[in-house]
Amino acid sequence: MLLVYTHKITPRLKYTFKQICTRILGIPVSFTTTIEAFIAHDSLKISYTRQPLSNELFIRSHNLLFEQGLSDIEIHVQNWDNTKCFFNTGEKSAVPFDIFAASFYLLSRYEEYLPHVKDEYGRFTAKDSLAFKNNFLQKPVVDIWANKFKIVLQQRFPNYKFSSRKFLITPIIDVPMAYYFQQKGLMRTIGGTLNDVLKFKLKQLYQRYLVLLKFKRDPYNTFKWILNKQKHTKHKFIFFFLIGDYSTYDKNVSVNKRKFVSLIKSVADYSRVGLKASYFALEDFKTLKIEKIKMESIINNSLEASRNSFSKLNLPNSYRNLIDLEIKEDYTMGYVNEIGFRAGTCTPFLFYDMDYEIQTPLMVNSFHLMDYALLKNTSLLDKKETLNKIINEIKQVKGTFTPVFHNYTFSNEERWQGFKELFTIILDSANED
Repeated sequence: MLLVYTHKITPRLKYTFKQICTRILGIPVSFTTTIEAFIAHDSLKISYTRQPLSNELFIRSHNLLFEQGLSDIEIHVQNWDNTKCFFNTGEKSAVPFDIFAASFYLLSRYEEYLPHVKDEYGRFTAKDSLAFKNNFLQKPVVDIWANKFKIVLQQRFPNYKFSSRKFLITPIIDVPMAYYFQQKGLMRTIGGTLNDVLKFKLKQLYQRYLVLLKFKRDPYNTFKWILNKQKHTKHKFIFFFLIGDYSTYDKNVSVNKRKFVSLIKSVADYSRVGLKASYFALEDFKTLKIEKIKMESIINNSLEASRNSFSKLNLPNSYRNLIDLEIKEDYTMGYVNEIGFRAGTCTPFLFYDMDYEIQTPLMVNSFHLMDYALLKNTSLLDKKETLNKIINEIKQVKGTFTPVFHNYTFSNEERWQGFKELFTIILDSANED
């Protein structure tokens, strides 16, 4: 067990040390403000305060973990070997930066509570983030810093047996629209037909009626292929189905359609199923509660995981709603059009509510890549190179890779050509040394 001596034990301090030491490094941690208890401890120990006590392993603390509320923090990002960090500590410290305060800043999403300009969907954008501005978005810096801290501990305590973890993958299948032509009802089918005619989309009109007359499979109905992949891998996929009402933003099949319900049930036999909260459920607790109850009645189980439509996230309200509904996991944290680590990590972490200054029971599983972000690369070779780069970054710290693909990504649509192969590369990466 690692004992941390500090001048003040705060919720922020306990939260951050437990994430870095226990969840990432597998080291149990406890805290003391008593010098005698610290001296008597005969295993791993560090002091985390403003000045060292003696010649112990000392990390000079920044004020952030001892504050409450938000303040205008001055941040200077600097190079540190093969990575970057901030909150410089000075010469006496065992590491040149306060990695705990820096990690808290990223994990708590401190910057998302500060004033910022949102995009057209009301989202915090990657370009406004500290990581993007300082060119470390594509590095899991929190995990890298944790491993650097582990090296320092190993050098000081060579007899302690440190545990190690394995590289994992958690593939996400997002289903905003299960079928493109089928199960849409008479009025939507007529409307779609008229739209095809008026806009001279004759190829689509032809395809529409081949599907409706059952001569051809619906282009978005790729579930057989995905489930076949699931059967051949030990890593559980998580499917997020949108079951909210039809709206300007959400256009899935009605949850009253028997075939759609049957699809969700059959997927749940092989994979985990979560709720893709509709756009309007994000702002309305009652709507979210209705969607949760509907999903639970379909899967005959309590709902554990959810993901927001359009990956929209308003902190802290989005997460408070999930906590109130006893949903345990969220998979919204990430950027749609940028690959990287929105919270600086590839390790799931508990949501810390900055307003109430408490650690909550909601586990945040940030995603690191969405299929749309790969469309920036024109050639399949470039896509593979980009994909392998992010996989290797996560493998180096033995983290968890969480990519988001959509059911329609595996269709025969031209812009998604090669994405079946890319998905297979991800699955195979977990089997490599």
